[in-house]
Amino acid sequence: MPPQLDMSDRELQLDSNRFAVGTAEQIRWLNGIVGSIIVLNLLDAVFTLAWIRNGLAVEGNALMRDLAHGQAVLFVVAKIALVSLGCFVLWRRRTHPLAVVAIFVAFAVYYLVLLIHLQFWSYRGLAFWIW
Repeated sequence: MPPQLDMSDRELQLDSNRFAVGTAEQIRWLNGIVGSIIVLNLLDAVFTLAWIRNGLAVEGNALMRDLAHGQAVLFVVAKIALVSLGCFVLWRRRTHPLAVVAIFVAFAVYYLVLLIHLQFWSYRGLAFWIW
């Protein structure tokens, strides 16, 4: 007799002709990674605005450049909304291997961006935080 599955395990079961992705524990880890992407995105926005405000950098994303240089609050709101929407779409498709890969790629990219911010911060020193 097969073991009884709780509701979350039933949701994770897939047709036998597709690849199954994730046990309940792996999905919990993936949830943490998606949350980390959103936090890293917020840190990216804060650092980017600090660099722009101090004349040390310009926004690299041409679509967001005008907002970052002119309307900081709208820039942060748009950035968080767009990344959160992307995370939501990927989370909804979390049982598909490509969505899981995309989540890990997004995490790796935002982690790398954070490391670049921190490297630039250590290079410039803490003086720029005194506005």
